[in-house]
Amino acid sequence: MVYKVLYQEDSLEIPVREHTKSLYIEASSEREVRQLLKEKNINIELIQLLDEAHLAYEQQSEFFRVVND
Repeated sequence: MVYKVLYQEDSLEIPVREHTKSLYIEASSEREVRQLLKEKNINIELIQLLDEAHLAYEQQSEFFRVVND
């Protein structure tokens, strides 16, 4: 399953829409996503499981890349 993670680069940064970044990660659950990202110093705003239609839409972006940490 592929998850989209919306985050701020600094864990102490207040979420501001213009500074929000996203990454895509393959994992079996949201818990696994959090475990994979816990060593990074980021402020996770949202973890969203992508269904087939949403994943197909996201794959059209030039910035789409699945992270395999």
